[in-house]
Amino acid sequence: MSVQTTIDHTSSADEFRTQVRQWLAGNVPAEPLLPWTTREGFDQHRQWERTLFEGGYAAVDWPVEYGGRGAGLRHTIAFAEEYYRARAPERVNMGGLYLLGPVLMQYGTEEQRRRWIPDLLSCRTIWCQGFSEPGSGSDLASLRTQAVRDGEHFVVNGQKIWTSMGGFADWIFALVRTDPEAAKQRKHAGITFLCIDLRSPGVTVRPLAMVDGTKGFAEVFFTDVRVPVENVVGGIDQGWKVAMSTLGFERGAVFGDHAKFSNDVAALAGLIRHRGLAQDSLALDELGRVLVETEVYRANVYRLAALAESGGDLDRTASINKLYWTEMQHDIFATGLRLMGEDGAIVADPSAVAGVDPVTAHAWRHWHHRYWYARAALIFGGTSEIQRNIISERVLGLPMEPRPS
Repeated sequence: MSVQTTIDHTSSADEFRTQVRQWLAGNVPAEPLLPWTTREGFDQHRQWERTLFEGGYAAVDWPVEYGGRGAGLRHTIAFAEEYYRARAPERVNMGGLYLLGPVLMQYGTEEQRRRWIPDLLSCRTIWCQGFSEPGSGSDLASLRTQAVRDGEHFVVNGQKIWTSMGGFADWIFALVRTDPEAAKQRKHAGITFLCIDLRSPGVTVRPLAMVDGTKGFAEVFFTDVRVPVENVVGGIDQGWKVAMSTLGFERGAVFGDHAKFSNDVAALAGLIRHRGLAQDSLALDELGRVLVETEVYRANVYRLAALAESGGDLDRTASINKLYWTEMQHDIFATGLRLMGEDGAIVADPSAVAGVDPVTAHAWRHWHHRYWYARAALIFGGTSEIQRNIISERVLGLPMEPRPS
């Protein structure tokens, strides 16, 4: 059967929604996949990404020339809402699809696009983001990983940390210091955006076990790693502007993701029923509060979509969007742990606790895992404090925070 790879823009979003719903009904795995934080589970999720690609649904919003469907925002939102309604597997290709892919479209050379985008889209190549470093905190420009030019290569030495999916990725797009002298005048200068094959000699990847036992993060060490100069994206010493664009993609609206949080609130309602709190007014008040938060976010996504379709600039909304959804997500899962009562205070493996029924054990794992991830979301992509500074200074025009000279 032939696959439709482009959008018929004369059709309505509702017609496209019906098409998506039918495809998902016939392709979403009947049994949940294993957690992607294990090798077996990640391989299962990677295969699912390939199924999406083969069906023409890997990136419906990408331009047709790069392998997408060229979907407008109404069609993109329809796809995402149906995806989450179908309880389809969690995506593991987000670093490529929503960060590196758009960066390559904006700053990459034609050769780089031809080289990396097809394998990125089909998930033959998994990418991770190498921005964070030990000791840097939220000061991204204080990075210390250095790349010294040697002919047509850079020799890279340094370390990255809190690298999402780093233990499973094939490549990393990293920020490196290529001109230390420039940094003495302006710390944002002399930084380069460099793509590095993690299978290169001198690369060591060490998974990091999180508080809930999962290993979705890793630290990456570079020891005299030789990287071709042709792997620079956006120009040597021009990495800061590329990094800011990347963070803008990360912080901005992913149109349709509001449906994910609606699913989380539905799961919270199920937790309340399971714990016998369906008639508890305080529990219902908590549920109602987070439901309102998700509905506000849904309305904002539709507002931003209308703004974008009318030619409006969404750059100013990126930090507002990131601050809202991360705080909202944390609130949902903190509420879940509170409603779990004393179980919410235990982080041990529930299978080791006598008398725990399977439903409770599943809830135990789910809410603890998602709660700790929600805590991390308040930090990655720029902390909530950083977002508030950006909003106050660049959006509201308030006086700048005093900074050391």
